[in-house]
Amino acid sequence: MKPIPRPFKGNKASLPLKPCQACGRPMSWRRAWARHWDEVKYCSEGCRRAKGPRG
Repeated sequence: MKPIPRPFKGNKASLPLKPCQACGRPMSWRRAWARHWDEVKYCSEGCRRAKGPRG
């Protein structure tokens, strides 16, 4: 198994952000999402289940 390259140097402000499609809250990049960051849509399992705007 190849190790994942680590571009993160400790500055969390420089991590990419994107809004959750369900609740709109900003999600910051996580190492677990490194390989499929473009496909990540929801910030949590609860938002993934809801799949719609919360009101």
